[in-house]
Formats: sequence, structure tokens, C-alpha cells
Amino acid sequence: MKTRPMMLALAVAAAIAAPAAMAEGSTADGIAQYRAMLAEGNPAELWELAGEDIWKEKAGPKQASLEQCDLGKGPGVVKGASAALPRYFKDTDRVQDLESRLMTCMQTLQGISPDNFVKGKWGKGEMEKMEQIVAYVVGQSRDMKINVDMSSPQMKKMYALGKKAFFYRAGPMDFACSTCHGEDGKRIRLQDLPNLTKHEGAAAGWGSWPAYRVSNGQFWTMQHRLNDCYRQQRFPEPIYGSDVTIALSVYMAKTANGGTVMTPGIKR
Repeated sequence: MKTRPMMLALAVAAAIAAPAAMAEGSTADGIAQYRAMLAEGNPAELWELAGEDIWKEKAGPKQASLEQCDLGKGPGVVKGASAALPRYFKDTDRVQDLESRLMTCMQTLQGISPDNFVKGKWGKGEMEKMEQIVAYVVGQSRDMKINVDMSSPQMKKMYALGKKAFFYRAGPMDFACSTCHGEDGKRIRLQDLPNLTKHEGAAAGWGSWPAYRVSNGQFWTMQHRLNDCYRQQRFPEPIYGSDVTIALSVYMAKTANGGTVMTPGIKR
């Protein structure tokens, strides 16, 4: 008489265990399908369209457009520019990412102070315009190869700084960027965490940011993404466009070299 309850218990246990065993694979597949559906109508396109208009608009005290902004390919050339950033610029004698370079253009061409961005709030005022311009520019490199020139001493120095910053552990939780992004197979909640120390992971991570974030309905630039990473680690949040953020970008971009640009991306 005890056989039937025991068999029933085993059957129930098997029924529970089977989905649990398949959960990891099915969850990853489900997330991939969800992203594929979202990507068919990426809301970042709205930021791209607005950014193109802002690029051509006269603005600032000098009432000039950004159409003569040199992002590294020559004045006004946007196609393929972000695929080769960050890079060393002789006119500023600095390694600059897209956002710090845009600040330079806005200041020199339009007379707009960098303080509008350094002291600004994400998604507000001039910062919102920056996000829209970024979306437009990165969209002009979509499907191109990441091609960051590492030949200059300045880029090599920034790469070394970025690598050091990536593995630097501190803060109340003794975290580093590498805590989440330094090993294969890590995940937080339903989000796979790319291993940014390897080409495949760096290409997937660097190549898909900036991106539209479904969870808060906003477009996030790479500077915003890095700022939030530091916030999550309980570090002091870095200054917008600071050397440490650019150095981290150089480290990721160099590791991702040869990968495909998939921006603007779409994230949970």
C-alpha cells in the first residue's frame, strides 16, 4: 500500500526537477527571443531621428550647427566615426570618446559650456540633446567593424590605465568592474554579463552600447552606463567625460577590435 504514495512522490519530484534542470537554457533562449522581437522596432530610432535634426540645427551663443564637428574622420563626417572611437585627437592633445569629443565641438563651434553636461542630469536639458546626438552618430556606424587605432603612445597609456581601473577593487563591497565582467557564464537576475576581458564578450558588450533601456524607457550613452556601474559598486560616481571613463572605454574597445557595431542597442 506504501508503493503508490512513494511512486507519486517520485513522479512529483521528477516533474519539479525537470523544469528546474532546463530553466537556465530556456531562460536564456527566452531572453534572446524577447530581445529579437524588441530589436525589430528599437525605440532608439526616435533618439536617432531627433539627434540628426539637432546635429544640423544652429545652437548656442555662436548660433552654429555641429556639421563641421570633426569626430576623427574629418569635419562633418559621421559615417563610421564611432566605430573608431575612442581615439587620440591632436587638436585637444587628448584621447577622447564620442561624448567628450562632442563636448569639444559644442564648446568650440557653438559656444556651449561643458558644464551643461558635467553638472547636468541624464535625460534632461542639454544632456538629453547629447543623448540624441549620440544615438544619431552611433547609428551611422551600425554593422561596421570596431576599428580603434592603438598606435599612438597616448592610446597605449589610456589602455593601460583602463585595464588597471577595470581590475581595481575598492568600495564597501570590495567590487571591481571585473567582479561582474571578468569571467565567463556570469549573470545577474535575467541578464547575461559579458566577459569583457575576452574578445567575444567585449565585442558583444562594447558593440551593443549605447542602447535603449526597456526597463526605464530611456536611451543610455556609454558614459551613463559606466556611471551606473560605479554607482552599483557603491563607488563615487565619476565625472562626466573624465579620463577614467575614457580609459575604460579604450580598454573595452581595444579588446573588442574587429567585432561588429550593433548600435544603438536594446537592453532590458
